Amino acid sequence: MSAKRGPRKATAAYLRNAAVYYLDRYASSAANVRRVLMAKVERSARAHGTDRAEGAAAVEALLAGFVRDGVLDDARYAAGRALALHRRGASARAIRGRLAAKGVAREHIDRAIAGLRDESGEPDLSAALIFARRRRLGPYRPPAARAGHRDRDLAALGRQGFAYDLARRIVDADDATALEEETDSR
Repeated sequence: MSAKRGPRKATAAYLRNAAVYYLDRYASSAANVRRVLMAKVERSARAHGTDRAEGAAAVEALLAGFVRDGVLDDARYAAGRALALHRRGASARAIRGRLAAKGVAREHIDRAIAGLRDESGEPDLSAALIFARRRRLGPYRPPAARAGHRDRDLAALGRQGFAYDLARRIVDADDATALEEETDSR
């Protein structure tokens, strides 16, 4: 049985390799990569006594290089992530929250949401329909069970960040095809 190895020393080369490996696996914002690398610096400082300020400077220099070379682009990340979340049925409010949690600047988030409006006239309606279809809510539920689950369906849409009026419009719709055609015609 081998002993558990502790954290590695946070050298500039190690941090670069860790960042490249992370970015190979995940799309990320600069602030999120900073958070990941600073956690490595902190673990290294606790385990090896390395200088936190020196590690932070190495992280900032590394991030500046990645931004300059186009490896990290928060605007591109926000647009791609917003589109992916929208296609899964996330509301604009939920998308804003997720991107803000990843450290994306407000102007990039606003542009990403505006891009969704360009793609689909009413992004919250189309996302709510996607979510309702995935979860079999409202008009996607068998007709016999709809009335008994109305409040539950409204609550599910509300928890996803959709406005009450929109949730009610979807849950109370007789048929989802009319709403889907409305989003397709834009």
